[in-house]
Amino acid sequence: MNERQTLKINNLGHLEIGGVDAKALKEQYGTPLYVMDQAYIEDMCKIYADTLKKEYGDGMIAYASKAFSCLEIYRIINKMGIGADSVSAGEMFTAKTAGFPMEKICLHGNNKSSFELEYAVQNNVGYIVLDSYTEASELNEICKKYNKVQKVLIRVNPGIEAHTHHFVQTAKVDSKFGYSIGSGEAEKVVCFVKKQENLDLVGLHCHIGSQIFEYKSFELAVEKMTDFYKKLSDLYGYSFDVINIGGGFGVWYADGDAKKSCNEYAEYIKIISGALKRCVAEKSLKKPYLILEPGRSIVGEAGVTLYTAGRTKEIKGIKNYIAIDGGMFDNPRYALYQAKYSVVSALNMNAKKSNKYTIAGKCCESGDIIAEDVMLPEIKEGDLIAVLSTGAYNYSMSSNYNRNLIPPVVMVKDGESRYIVKPQTFEDLIRNDV
Repeated sequence: MNERQTLKINNLGHLEIGGVDAKALKEQYGTPLYVMDQAYIEDMCKIYADTLKKEYGDGMIAYASKAFSCLEIYRIINKMGIGADSVSAGEMFTAKTAGFPMEKICLHGNNKSSFELEYAVQNNVGYIVLDSYTEASELNEICKKYNKVQKVLIRVNPGIEAHTHHFVQTAKVDSKFGYSIGSGEAEKVVCFVKKQENLDLVGLHCHIGSQIFEYKSFELAVEKMTDFYKKLSDLYGYSFDVINIGGGFGVWYADGDAKKSCNEYAEYIKIISGALKRCVAEKSLKKPYLILEPGRSIVGEAGVTLYTAGRTKEIKGIKNYIAIDGGMFDNPRYALYQAKYSVVSALNMNAKKSNKYTIAGKCCESGDIIAEDVMLPEIKEGDLIAVLSTGAYNYSMSSNYNRNLIPPVVMVKDGESRYIVKPQTFEDLIRNDV
């Protein structure tokens, strides 16, 4: 466990999150339950924003909403003074409803609908990141309709293959995202967008993948992007005001991952800021406004999911299964790309871990697994199981598969807890059925 003041073992030997005993959380809210540590989220926002200002100056941290989106998270990041990136009309609507300043939003997506583009223009979204020729043309016509000029970035592909699962690599040559610098296509699309009268091409965007621990990958991205800036400047006289290097900073999930404190995550910002300052100076470029888009690293380790252990099954010489009252409907990441997690016995934290278990969900799917071959004390029905680092992409990817209810989300801070997403009801489940 990557322990901290707000995630620790208390004197009862129980897991404590944000000053609240996991036992009390189960008793008050039931399971399965998403728990989010507000102090951790606020600390990460502050450290990222402060580090960017100190190390680089003019820029913005834009929280990647897809990691975890609800009204309260937008209220928190707004209070902390950072921006957001959005990938859908639903995320934009949620942000707007929470009172988030829309000019601090970057809209992404490789296939934005006409409705989403128009919604963004109507609501004065700060930047729209373009990912196709036809999108650029359509957005230009929408802006003419509303007599607006929209600031845009173009998503380009610098061709860096970060060492992550291939499903979360987004800047390799074969990717649904962005235009390749190496093939010359990025240069063509830049020239095309420059001709659109109602689009103001202020800069470029890239995102090289997710769960990246190698700082060198981000330095290479900055090198490639500024080389491209330099080429466009020399060939066409184009000048840009913005560079967006995306996010993808790796977080701790299990043994083998680096354990970082909040302050140590600042190193990602320092590395990128330093590389960009150096490249801009060496290549005689105008210093751009720097946007970075961390998501997982802001909320990932803030989250813990609590489950109650159900049936156990021993297959002699093969596996011991523990079934939980959740599963792939609240955490599909193992089923999608074998994501790893740390699992603990939440009310027996100091006991010897002498048994190997596979944690299975309750869905009617053989692939409904949360974690394999985890070492735990002996687990009995009714025990409280906690899965750590579930703040990113768990609630976001949840579903009503098998007509299970999506668990509620509780925020904890300073020994207090509160709903930020209420429990679903069976009436919610059939609300739109006809």
